[in-house]
Amino acid sequence: MVGLCPFHEDHKPSMNVSATKQIFKCFACGAGGDVLKFIQMREGLTFSQAVERLAERAGIQVKPVRRAAPRTDGQPEIDPNRLAKLNAWAMKFFQQCLSDMEKGKVARDYLAQRRISPESISKWRLGAAPNAVDGLVKFAAASKVPLDLVQQGGLATSTNQDKFFGRLMFPITDVTGRVIGFGGRTLNDTGAKYINSPTTPLFDKSNTLYGLEQARHEIVATGTAVIVEGYTDVIMAHQHGCTNVVATLGTSLTSGHGRILRRYAEQVILVFDSDTAGMEAANRGLEVCLSQHLDIKLAFVPEGKDPCEYLLAAGKEGFDRVLAQATDVLQYKWNQLETAFKTDGSLANKKAALNEFLQAVATGLAAGNLPMLESGLLVNKVAKIIGLDPKEVNADVNKRIERLSRSKQQQDAAAVDWGQGLHAVAQREILEVLLNEPGLFHGIGCQITEDLFDIPILREVAAILFEILRSEEDFALRTVLARTESVQLGDCMIELQEIGERKGNYRSRLIDALDALNRHKDRSGTIRTGGAKSGSGFSGVGREPVERRNPHSIGMT
Repeated sequence: MVGLCPFHEDHKPSMNVSATKQIFKCFACGAGGDVLKFIQMREGLTFSQAVERLAERAGIQVKPVRRAAPRTDGQPEIDPNRLAKLNAWAMKFFQQCLSDMEKGKVARDYLAQRRISPESISKWRLGAAPNAVDGLVKFAAASKVPLDLVQQGGLATSTNQDKFFGRLMFPITDVTGRVIGFGGRTLNDTGAKYINSPTTPLFDKSNTLYGLEQARHEIVATGTAVIVEGYTDVIMAHQHGCTNVVATLGTSLTSGHGRILRRYAEQVILVFDSDTAGMEAANRGLEVCLSQHLDIKLAFVPEGKDPCEYLLAAGKEGFDRVLAQATDVLQYKWNQLETAFKTDGSLANKKAALNEFLQAVATGLAAGNLPMLESGLLVNKVAKIIGLDPKEVNADVNKRIERLSRSKQQQDAAAVDWGQGLHAVAQREILEVLLNEPGLFHGIGCQITEDLFDIPILREVAAILFEILRSEEDFALRTVLARTESVQLGDCMIELQEIGERKGNYRSRLIDALDALNRHKDRSGTIRTGGAKSGSGFSGVGREPVERRNPHSIGMT
């Protein structure tokens, strides 16, 4: 099975999943492993946490066999599963407070004022934090919930003070419906209007969209995701039947949001207030969507209203008209540029508008989201407005594209040290063969030991692989991966197996690799990396320096 990789900005399906091997492999960014590695990478969990997460989903009881590893700050590792249970408990507490005749009156009055229906209150599991600084921590103590866990989950700032009090509470869920955090809207004008849970192993607002659990099916069905700014905007949209609407959580649209959206949508419509702040928020979201290869449009709610107010005034039909009139991103940028140069604006404003437009063009080209012909026409139009030669404008765009490409390459650079020299290649060859043809280990490979491997990453792979082979278990790649807690090590195993399978010719490659390592050892008295010369026992190799060749493409036959 093939699909878009969630671990990099994938524009073409690059991730392969093999049901037979029980592994995934992205041939663009190199990510690979089994289901445990996928969950570790996707949800930011440790190995043991990934085991527990999957066991919970499968209904399997898992007994912990060791304590979680300490964090670098000396504090114990926070278990995401415990946090999820804590959040579910807190959500019920907030719901009970909302239903309480006295504690929930102010919150119920606010909901009635915003005309949020009882059905929506139930669907979105809204609640209320009581107007007491220690309401939750007292309830936790009475319920024998550890106060240190309540603090770790971001629900309390100390053992006697809640994070949220006197607020309408919005539970924030992941796409599976698990409560990962909360948003709170003040009901007594104390503190910030909205606050969110702090970052935890479960929750990161830069990688979370409010309402995705409820909206994802309609987003997939329509191919379009509508992005608004507030909790009540999302709730009111769904209440009126616009069920492909989600919201950011008090932050600008980020690349994390863009990657999430790409899994479900082909087109994104950003809906913002028509005030200055809304315009600025729209500008910040444009580059994100362009770089993620998303078709992006902008819509602005008229009459100075926010989407919630406009839906109440104009209904679904009016909101649909706003979406239908959404402007293409480059057309929006072009309109801004034309306005800046036609009016008597300052030089600084004109320069800012020009930079924003050229950056949008460069980002679209770098992401493959803008046809070359269309970009050429845009460059000519820009050149005409500002009075420059189109070649100069085009050169500026190309420089911007180069900077974007360099930045992406730096972000994607791998940090694995595979070693240098032909004997390093030989070590890889042995593992490539045995990961595909394990039966050779007990035949011609009987002389193989971990001592042959002096490159750290290869020695780690060898130690796990040989332990399984010596135990005479029924070998399968998934068995090796299941013994591997490191995501990076899992990636390396998948890469070695895939490269080895592609080369084939297992028996002769293993013999040649062992011969080369043993002859190198005889000459030097020890195995060492680097400095190998041509002709180290690999026939057909030595016509060019090894350092200039792809270390994974050298066949030894």
